[in-house]
Amino acid sequence: MTGSTFFHASRDSSGASDIIRAVAAFAGLKLDLPESYTHFEDNKKPEFLAKFPHGKIPALETKDGLHLFETSAIARYVASLAPNSGLLPSDPKAAALVDQWISVADSEIGAPTNTANLLCLGILQYTKPLHTAFVERALRGLTTVESHLSTRTFLVDERISLADITLASVFINANRVVLDAELRKKFPNVIRHAETIVNQPSLKDIFGPIEYPEKALQFVPPTKEKKEAKPAPAPAPKAEKKPKKKVEEEEEAEDDDLVPKEEPKAKNPLDLLPKSTFNLEDWKRAYSNKETRGPGGSLEWFYQNFDKEGFSIWRVDYKYNDELPAIFMSSNLIGGFFNRLEAARKYLFGSMGVLGESNNSVISGALVARGQEIQPVVDCAPDWESYSFKKLDLENPDDKTFFEAANAWDLEIDGKKWADGKNTVQLTLVQPGRGNQVHHVFRYVRD
Repeated sequence: MTGSTFFHASRDSSGASDIIRAVAAFAGLKLDLPESYTHFEDNKKPEFLAKFPHGKIPALETKDGLHLFETSAIARYVASLAPNSGLLPSDPKAAALVDQWISVADSEIGAPTNTANLLCLGILQYTKPLHTAFVERALRGLTTVESHLSTRTFLVDERISLADITLASVFINANRVVLDAELRKKFPNVIRHAETIVNQPSLKDIFGPIEYPEKALQFVPPTKEKKEAKPAPAPAPKAEKKPKKKVEEEEEAEDDDLVPKEEPKAKNPLDLLPKSTFNLEDWKRAYSNKETRGPGGSLEWFYQNFDKEGFSIWRVDYKYNDELPAIFMSSNLIGGFFNRLEAARKYLFGSMGVLGESNNSVISGALVARGQEIQPVVDCAPDWESYSFKKLDLENPDDKTFFEAANAWDLEIDGKKWADGKNTVQLTLVQPGRGNQVHHVFRYVRD
Protein backbone atom coordinates (compact mmCIF):
# COMPACT_ATOMS: atom_id res chain seq x y z
CA MET A 1 0.00 0.00 0.00
CA THR A 2 2.91 2.31 -0.75
CA GLY A 3 1.73 5.88 -1.21
CA SER A 4 -1.41 5.42 0.91
CA THR A 5 -1.84 7.32 4.18
CA PHE A 6 -3.67 5.94 7.21
CA PHE A 7 -5.00 8.44 9.76
CA HIS A 8 -5.84 7.16 13.24
CA ALA A 9 -5.70 8.14 16.89
CA SER A 10 -2.70 6.93 18.86
CA ARG A 11 -5.04 5.95 21.70
CA ASP A 12 -8.25 4.32 20.47
CA SER A 13 -10.05 2.44 23.24
CA SER A 14 -12.76 1.20 20.86
CA GLY A 15 -10.24 -0.89 18.88
CA ALA A 16 -11.38 0.49 15.50
CA SER A 17 -7.85 1.35 14.38
CA ASP A 18 -6.54 -2.00 15.61
CA ILE A 19 -8.92 -3.84 13.27
CA ILE A 20 -7.49 -2.09 10.21
CA ARG A 21 -3.88 -2.40 11.37
CA ALA A 22 -4.43 -6.10 12.10
CA VAL A 23 -5.99 -6.74 8.69
CA ALA A 24 -3.04 -5.08 6.98
CA ALA A 25 -0.52 -7.00 9.09
CA PHE A 26 -2.25 -10.35 8.49
CA ALA A 27 -2.40 -9.62 4.75
CA GLY A 28 1.29 -8.65 4.67
CA LEU A 29 0.57 -5.03 3.76
CA LYS A 30 2.15 -1.90 5.21
CA LEU A 31 0.13 1.13 6.24
CA ASP A 32 1.92 4.46 5.92
CA LEU A 33 1.15 7.05 8.58
CA PRO A 34 1.09 10.83 8.04
CA GLU A 35 4.22 12.75 8.94
CA SER A 36 2.25 14.51 11.65
CA TYR A 37 -1.36 14.29 12.80
CA THR A 38 -3.02 15.72 15.92
CA HIS A 39 -6.53 14.48 16.53
CA PHE A 40 -9.24 17.09 17.25
CA GLU A 41 -7.04 19.63 15.44
CA ASP A 42 -5.97 18.34 12.02
CA ASN A 43 -9.29 16.56 11.41
CA LYS A 44 -11.07 19.92 11.72
CA LYS A 45 -8.96 21.65 9.11
CA PRO A 46 -10.51 22.47 5.69
CA GLU A 47 -7.96 20.35 3.78
CA PHE A 48 -8.83 17.26 5.88
CA LEU A 49 -12.58 17.86 5.63
CA ALA A 50 -12.28 18.26 1.86
CA LYS A 51 -11.16 14.62 1.71
CA PHE A 52 -13.13 13.23 4.67
CA PRO A 53 -16.25 15.41 5.09
CA HIS A 54 -17.33 13.80 8.37
CA GLY A 55 -14.03 14.70 10.01
CA LYS A 56 -13.81 11.18 11.39
CA ILE A 57 -11.00 8.70 11.88
CA PRO A 58 -9.83 6.06 11.08
CA ALA A 59 -9.46 7.37 7.53
CA LEU A 60 -7.47 6.17 4.54
CA GLU A 61 -6.14 8.13 1.56
CA THR A 62 -4.75 6.01 -1.28
CA LYS A 63 -2.19 7.11 -3.83
CA ASP A 64 -4.80 7.01 -6.61
CA GLY A 65 -7.08 9.47 -4.77
CA LEU A 66 -9.51 7.16 -2.97
CA HIS A 67 -10.67 8.62 0.36
CA LEU A 68 -12.30 6.24 2.82
CA PHE A 69 -13.62 6.58 6.34
CA GLU A 70 -15.57 4.11 8.55
CA THR A 71 -13.69 1.14 9.97
CA SER A 72 -15.56 -1.65 8.16
CA ALA A 73 -15.17 0.00 4.75
CA ILE A 74 -11.42 0.55 5.20
CA ALA A 75 -10.85 -2.95 6.62
CA ARG A 76 -12.73 -4.57 3.74
CA TYR A 77 -10.81 -2.54 1.16
CA VAL A 78 -7.43 -3.40 2.72
CA ALA A 79 -8.38 -7.10 2.91
CA SER A 80 -9.40 -7.05 -0.76
CA LEU A 81 -5.87 -6.03 -1.74
CA ALA A 82 -4.61 -9.42 -0.56
CA PRO A 83 -7.03 -12.02 -1.99
CA ASN A 84 -4.72 -14.90 -1.07
CA SER A 85 -4.98 -14.00 2.64
CA GLY A 86 -8.42 -15.61 2.83
CA LEU A 87 -9.79 -12.69 4.84
CA LEU A 88 -12.56 -12.24 2.27
CA PRO A 89 -13.91 -15.55 0.93
CA SER A 90 -14.51 -15.76 -2.82
CA ASP A 91 -17.66 -17.83 -2.34
CA PRO A 92 -20.68 -15.47 -2.18
CA LYS A 93 -22.35 -17.41 0.64
CA ALA A 94 -19.24 -17.46 2.79
CA ALA A 95 -18.64 -13.76 2.04
CA ALA A 96 -22.20 -12.97 3.18
CA LEU A 97 -21.60 -14.87 6.43
CA VAL A 98 -18.42 -12.86 7.03
CA ASP A 99 -20.44 -9.64 6.61
CA GLN A 100 -23.11 -11.02 8.94
CA TRP A 101 -20.67 -11.68 11.81
CA ILE A 102 -18.90 -8.35 11.29
CA SER A 103 -22.29 -6.68 11.71
CA VAL A 104 -23.04 -8.70 14.87
CA ALA A 105 -19.67 -7.78 16.36
CA ASP A 106 -20.00 -4.09 15.50
CA SER A 107 -23.66 -3.39 16.26
CA GLU A 108 -24.59 -5.98 18.89
CA ILE A 109 -21.37 -5.97 20.94
CA GLY A 110 -19.19 -3.02 19.93
CA ALA A 111 -21.81 -0.27 19.83
CA PRO A 112 -23.43 -0.95 23.25
CA THR A 113 -19.98 -1.49 24.78
CA ASN A 114 -18.81 1.90 23.51
CA THR A 115 -21.92 3.60 24.93
CA ALA A 116 -21.44 1.88 28.31
CA ASN A 117 -17.85 3.13 28.25
CA LEU A 118 -18.97 6.73 27.63
CA LEU A 119 -21.49 6.48 30.49
CA CYS A 120 -18.87 5.18 32.93
CA LEU A 121 -16.44 7.90 31.93
CA GLY A 122 -19.11 10.55 32.55
CA ILE A 123 -19.01 11.76 28.92
CA LEU A 124 -22.71 10.84 28.74
CA GLN A 125 -24.96 11.59 31.72
CA TYR A 126 -24.86 8.46 33.85
CA THR A 127 -27.92 6.55 35.05
CA LYS A 128 -27.78 2.98 36.31
CA PRO A 129 -30.73 1.64 34.22
CA LEU A 130 -29.20 3.04 31.03
CA HIS A 131 -25.81 1.51 31.85
CA THR A 132 -27.44 -1.83 32.67
CA ALA A 133 -29.43 -1.80 29.42
CA PHE A 134 -26.33 -1.34 27.25
CA VAL A 135 -24.34 -3.94 29.19
CA GLU A 136 -27.20 -6.43 28.79
CA ARG A 137 -27.32 -5.78 25.06
CA ALA A 138 -23.56 -6.40 24.71
CA LEU A 139 -23.90 -9.61 26.75
CA ARG A 140 -26.72 -10.75 24.49
CA GLY A 141 -24.44 -10.31 21.46
CA LEU A 142 -21.61 -12.19 23.17
CA THR A 143 -24.02 -15.00 24.05
CA THR A 144 -24.99 -15.39 20.39
CA VAL A 145 -21.35 -15.58 19.34
CA GLU A 146 -20.53 -17.98 22.22
CA SER A 147 -23.18 -20.41 20.99
CA HIS A 148 -21.93 -20.18 17.41
CA LEU A 149 -18.29 -20.77 18.37
CA SER A 150 -19.12 -23.76 20.59
CA THR A 151 -18.83 -26.03 17.51
CA ARG A 152 -16.24 -24.14 15.43
CA THR A 153 -12.76 -22.70 15.64
CA PHE A 154 -13.52 -19.64 13.52
CA LEU A 155 -16.69 -17.74 12.63
CA VAL A 156 -16.82 -18.79 8.95
CA ASP A 157 -15.13 -21.82 7.37
CA GLU A 158 -11.91 -23.19 8.84
CA ARG A 159 -9.62 -20.19 8.48
CA ILE A 160 -9.30 -16.67 9.84
CA SER A 161 -11.50 -14.12 8.07
CA LEU A 162 -12.11 -10.41 8.43
CA ALA A 163 -14.99 -11.29 10.78
CA ASP A 164 -12.62 -13.07 13.20
CA ILE A 165 -10.25 -10.11 13.43
CA THR A 166 -13.19 -7.74 13.93
CA LEU A 167 -14.70 -9.88 16.69
CA ALA A 168 -11.38 -10.27 18.52
CA SER A 169 -10.84 -6.50 18.58
CA VAL A 170 -14.40 -5.84 19.72
CA PHE A 171 -14.11 -8.49 22.43
CA ILE A 172 -10.95 -6.90 23.87
CA ASN A 173 -12.91 -3.68 24.47
CA ALA A 174 -15.97 -5.51 25.83
CA ASN A 175 -13.73 -7.53 28.14
CA ARG A 176 -12.48 -4.28 29.65
CA VAL A 177 -15.83 -2.47 29.87
CA VAL A 178 -18.68 -4.93 30.49
CA LEU A 179 -17.16 -8.21 31.69
CA ASP A 180 -15.98 -9.13 35.16
CA ALA A 181 -14.37 -12.38 36.31
CA GLU A 182 -17.73 -14.05 36.99
CA LEU A 183 -19.33 -13.09 33.68
CA ARG A 184 -16.31 -14.25 31.69
CA LYS A 185 -17.02 -17.80 32.82
CA LYS A 186 -20.06 -17.75 30.50
CA PHE A 187 -17.94 -17.11 27.38
CA PRO A 188 -15.13 -19.72 27.23
CA ASN A 189 -15.42 -20.13 23.45
CA VAL A 190 -15.34 -16.39 22.78
CA ILE A 191 -12.22 -16.09 24.94
CA ARG A 192 -10.59 -19.09 23.24
CA HIS A 193 -11.34 -17.53 19.86
CA ALA A 194 -9.91 -14.13 20.84
CA GLU A 195 -6.73 -15.69 22.23
CA THR A 196 -6.31 -17.65 19.00
CA ILE A 197 -6.55 -14.49 16.90
CA VAL A 198 -4.38 -12.15 18.96
CA ASN A 199 -1.62 -14.77 19.25
CA GLN A 200 -1.17 -15.13 15.51
CA PRO A 201 2.51 -14.24 14.87
CA SER A 202 1.62 -11.31 12.62
CA LEU A 203 -0.91 -9.90 15.10
CA LYS A 204 0.89 -10.10 18.45
CA ASP A 205 2.41 -6.64 18.06
CA ILE A 206 -1.00 -5.15 17.19
CA PHE A 207 -3.09 -6.50 20.05
CA GLY A 208 -0.57 -7.57 22.66
CA PRO A 209 -1.67 -9.93 25.46
CA ILE A 210 -5.32 -9.66 26.57
CA GLU A 211 -5.70 -8.45 30.15
CA TYR A 212 -8.60 -9.80 32.20
CA PRO A 213 -9.70 -7.38 34.94
CA GLU A 214 -11.50 -8.71 38.00
CA LYS A 215 -14.21 -6.05 37.75
CA ALA A 216 -15.96 -4.42 34.83
CA LEU A 217 -15.64 -0.69 34.29
CA GLN A 218 -17.77 1.26 36.76
CA PHE A 219 -18.98 4.84 36.99
CA VAL A 220 -17.35 6.86 39.76
CA PRO A 221 -19.33 10.02 40.64
CA PRO A 222 -17.16 13.17 40.63
CA THR A 223 -16.34 14.62 44.04
CA LYS A 224 -18.21 17.79 44.78
CA GLU A 225 -16.11 20.85 45.49
CA LYS A 226 -16.92 22.61 48.71
CA LYS A 227 -18.27 26.06 48.09
CA GLU A 228 -16.69 28.86 50.04
CA ALA A 229 -19.11 30.54 52.39
CA LYS A 230 -20.17 33.92 51.09
CA PRO A 231 -19.56 36.84 53.42
CA ALA A 232 -22.72 37.98 55.17
CA PRO A 233 -24.16 41.12 53.55
CA ALA A 234 -23.84 44.34 55.50
CA PRO A 235 -27.03 45.17 57.41
CA ALA A 236 -29.26 47.55 55.51
CA PRO A 237 -29.68 50.99 57.05
CA LYS A 238 -32.88 51.35 58.98
CA ALA A 239 -35.61 53.21 57.19
CA GLU A 240 -36.30 56.63 58.57
CA LYS A 241 -39.58 56.80 60.42
CA LYS A 242 -42.18 59.00 58.82
CA PRO A 243 -44.64 61.06 60.76
CA LYS A 244 -47.86 59.10 61.35
CA LYS A 245 -50.02 61.56 59.46
CA LYS A 246 -47.78 61.43 56.38
CA VAL A 247 -47.79 57.59 56.39
CA GLU A 248 -51.58 57.50 56.48
CA GLU A 249 -51.81 59.94 53.56
CA GLU A 250 -49.41 57.82 51.46
CA GLU A 251 -51.31 54.60 52.24
CA GLU A 252 -54.58 56.20 51.16
CA ALA A 253 -52.96 57.28 47.88
CA GLU A 254 -51.63 53.75 47.30
CA ASP A 255 -55.03 52.20 47.98
CA ASP A 256 -56.49 54.26 45.15
CA ASP A 257 -53.96 52.80 42.67
CA LEU A 258 -54.28 49.15 43.68
CA VAL A 259 -55.19 46.68 40.88
CA PRO A 260 -57.46 43.83 41.97
CA LYS A 261 -55.31 40.71 42.54
CA GLU A 262 -56.10 37.36 40.96
CA GLU A 263 -57.60 34.73 43.20
CA PRO A 264 -54.84 32.34 44.43
CA LYS A 265 -54.88 28.95 42.71
CA ALA A 266 -56.59 26.20 44.64
CA LYS A 267 -54.18 23.68 46.15
CA ASN A 268 -54.12 20.15 44.81
CA PRO A 269 -55.99 17.96 47.33
CA LEU A 270 -52.97 15.64 47.34
CA ASP A 271 -50.89 18.47 48.82
CA LEU A 272 -53.29 18.62 51.77
CA LEU A 273 -52.61 15.02 52.82
CA PRO A 274 -50.62 14.50 56.04
CA LYS A 275 -46.87 14.73 55.47
CA SER A 276 -45.29 11.39 54.55
CA THR A 277 -41.89 10.03 55.57
CA PHE A 278 -41.49 8.48 52.10
CA ASN A 279 -39.69 10.75 49.63
CA LEU A 280 -40.80 9.84 46.11
CA GLU A 281 -37.90 11.68 44.47
CA ASP A 282 -35.39 9.75 46.59
CA TRP A 283 -37.07 6.53 45.45
CA LYS A 284 -36.75 7.59 41.80
CA ARG A 285 -33.05 8.27 42.32
CA ALA A 286 -32.56 4.91 44.04
CA TYR A 287 -34.38 3.15 41.20
CA SER A 288 -32.23 4.94 38.61
CA ASN A 289 -28.86 4.34 40.24
CA LYS A 290 -29.12 0.92 41.89
CA GLU A 291 -29.66 -2.60 40.66
CA THR A 292 -33.35 -3.43 41.08
CA ARG A 293 -33.07 -6.77 42.89
CA GLY A 294 -30.52 -8.15 45.35
CA PRO A 295 -28.72 -6.80 48.43
CA GLY A 296 -28.36 -3.04 48.32
CA GLY A 297 -30.78 -2.87 45.38
CA SER A 298 -33.54 -0.34 44.82
CA LEU A 299 -36.29 -2.71 46.00
CA GLU A 300 -34.48 -3.21 49.30
CA TRP A 301 -34.30 0.59 49.63
CA PHE A 302 -38.02 0.83 48.83
CA TYR A 303 -39.07 -1.63 51.54
CA GLN A 304 -36.90 0.13 54.11
CA ASN A 305 -38.45 3.54 53.40
CA PHE A 306 -41.98 2.98 52.11
CA ASP A 307 -44.84 4.64 54.00
CA LYS A 308 -48.01 2.62 53.38
CA GLU A 309 -50.16 5.26 55.09
CA GLY A 310 -49.02 8.08 52.82
CA PHE A 311 -48.68 6.10 49.56
CA SER A 312 -50.35 3.14 47.89
CA ILE A 313 -49.29 0.54 45.29
CA TRP A 314 -51.43 -0.22 42.25
CA ARG A 315 -51.47 -2.76 39.49
CA VAL A 316 -52.40 -1.15 36.17
CA ASP A 317 -53.65 -3.08 33.09
CA TYR A 318 -54.67 -1.81 29.68
CA LYS A 319 -58.31 -2.66 28.96
CA TYR A 320 -58.05 -3.19 25.20
CA ASN A 321 -55.15 -5.61 24.77
CA ASP A 322 -56.83 -7.37 21.84
CA GLU A 323 -56.34 -4.16 19.82
CA LEU A 324 -52.58 -3.84 20.48
CA PRO A 325 -50.43 -3.90 17.30
CA ALA A 326 -46.61 -4.15 17.03
CA ILE A 327 -44.53 -4.09 20.23
CA PHE A 328 -42.96 -0.69 19.54
CA MET A 329 -46.39 0.85 18.91
CA SER A 330 -47.73 -0.59 22.17
CA SER A 331 -44.65 0.75 23.94
CA ASN A 332 -45.35 4.19 22.46
CA LEU A 333 -48.87 3.93 23.91
CA ILE A 334 -47.36 3.65 27.40
CA GLY A 335 -45.06 6.57 26.64
CA GLY A 336 -48.00 8.74 25.64
CA PHE A 337 -49.88 7.80 28.82
CA PHE A 338 -46.88 8.75 30.96
CA ASN A 339 -46.50 12.03 29.07
CA ARG A 340 -50.10 12.93 29.82
CA LEU A 341 -49.44 12.18 33.51
CA GLU A 342 -46.87 15.01 33.66
CA ALA A 343 -49.07 17.04 36.01
CA ALA A 344 -48.95 14.13 38.48
CA ARG A 345 -45.18 13.72 38.35
CA LYS A 346 -44.51 14.65 41.97
CA TYR A 347 -47.27 12.30 43.20
CA LEU A 348 -46.52 9.23 41.09
CA PHE A 349 -43.94 6.65 40.03
CA GLY A 350 -44.78 4.03 37.43
CA SER A 351 -43.10 1.10 35.68
CA MET A 352 -45.10 -0.44 32.85
CA GLY A 353 -44.29 -2.78 30.00
CA VAL A 354 -45.47 -4.63 26.93
CA LEU A 355 -45.53 -8.40 27.44
CA GLY A 356 -45.73 -10.90 24.59
CA GLU A 357 -45.15 -10.35 20.90
CA SER A 358 -46.56 -8.20 18.11
CA ASN A 359 -50.33 -8.61 17.72
CA ASN A 360 -50.41 -10.87 20.79
CA SER A 361 -49.43 -8.76 23.76
CA VAL A 362 -50.68 -7.11 26.93
CA ILE A 363 -49.77 -3.89 28.73
CA SER A 364 -49.34 -4.09 32.48
CA GLY A 365 -47.28 -2.66 35.31
CA ALA A 366 -47.23 -1.08 38.74
CA LEU A 367 -47.70 2.45 40.11
CA VAL A 368 -46.64 4.02 43.40
CA ALA A 369 -49.16 6.80 44.09
CA ARG A 370 -49.64 9.46 46.75
CA GLY A 371 -52.62 8.79 49.00
CA GLN A 372 -54.92 5.80 49.08
CA GLU A 373 -57.03 6.52 45.98
CA ILE A 374 -55.70 6.31 42.43
CA GLN A 375 -58.17 8.55 40.57
CA PRO A 376 -56.98 11.90 42.04
CA VAL A 377 -53.46 11.03 40.88
CA VAL A 378 -54.13 9.79 37.34
CA ASP A 379 -57.26 11.62 36.19
CA CYS A 380 -55.11 14.43 34.76
CA ALA A 381 -54.48 12.02 31.84
CA PRO A 382 -57.50 12.01 29.50
CA ASP A 383 -57.01 8.31 28.71
CA TRP A 384 -56.76 7.12 32.31
CA GLU A 385 -60.07 5.27 32.02
CA SER A 386 -58.53 3.06 29.31
CA TYR A 387 -56.72 1.32 32.15
CA SER A 388 -57.95 -0.74 35.09
CA PHE A 389 -56.36 -0.22 38.52
CA LYS A 390 -56.15 -2.68 41.39
CA LYS A 391 -54.65 -1.77 44.77
CA LEU A 392 -51.85 -4.13 45.81
CA ASP A 393 -51.00 -5.27 49.31
CA LEU A 394 -47.25 -5.82 49.73
CA GLU A 395 -47.92 -8.21 52.59
CA ASN A 396 -49.65 -10.48 50.07
CA PRO A 397 -46.90 -12.67 48.45
CA ASP A 398 -48.54 -12.62 44.99
CA ASP A 399 -48.97 -8.84 45.03
CA LYS A 400 -45.40 -8.37 46.20
CA THR A 401 -44.07 -10.67 43.47
CA PHE A 402 -46.02 -8.74 40.83
CA PHE A 403 -44.74 -5.37 42.11
CA GLU A 404 -41.11 -6.53 42.14
CA ALA A 405 -41.31 -8.08 38.66
CA ALA A 406 -42.89 -4.95 37.19
CA ASN A 407 -40.03 -2.85 38.53
CA ALA A 408 -37.33 -5.37 37.58
CA TRP A 409 -38.77 -5.69 34.06
CA ASP A 410 -39.04 -9.47 34.23
CA LEU A 411 -42.81 -9.65 34.69
CA GLU A 412 -44.57 -12.55 32.96
CA ILE A 413 -48.35 -12.89 32.54
CA ASP A 414 -50.05 -15.99 31.11
CA GLY A 415 -46.83 -17.07 29.40
CA LYS A 416 -46.24 -13.66 27.88
CA LYS A 417 -42.75 -12.35 28.74
CA TRP A 418 -41.62 -8.75 29.12
CA ALA A 419 -40.72 -7.32 25.69
CA ASP A 420 -40.29 -3.58 26.27
CA GLY A 421 -40.87 -1.11 29.07
CA LYS A 422 -40.97 2.47 30.24
CA ASN A 423 -40.96 4.17 33.61
CA THR A 424 -41.58 7.64 34.96
CA VAL A 425 -38.10 8.43 36.24
CA GLN A 426 -37.42 12.03 35.31
CA LEU A 427 -34.02 12.74 33.80
CA THR A 428 -32.54 16.20 33.33
CA LEU A 429 -30.49 16.46 30.15
CA VAL A 430 -28.17 19.38 29.37
CA GLN A 431 -27.35 19.94 25.72
CA PRO A 432 -23.86 21.45 25.42
CA GLY A 433 -23.36 23.95 22.62
CA ARG A 434 -26.98 25.06 22.66
CA GLY A 435 -26.89 27.51 25.48
CA ASN A 436 -26.86 24.58 27.93
CA GLN A 437 -30.58 24.14 27.39
CA VAL A 438 -32.17 21.97 30.07
CA HIS A 439 -34.77 19.45 29.00
CA HIS A 440 -36.91 17.39 31.36
CA VAL A 441 -37.76 13.93 30.10
CA PHE A 442 -40.58 12.31 32.06
CA ARG A 443 -39.85 8.76 31.08
CA TYR A 444 -36.85 6.54 30.60
CA VAL A 445 -36.98 3.96 27.82
CA ARG A 446 -35.00 0.75 27.93
CA ASP A 447 -34.67 -1.51 24.89
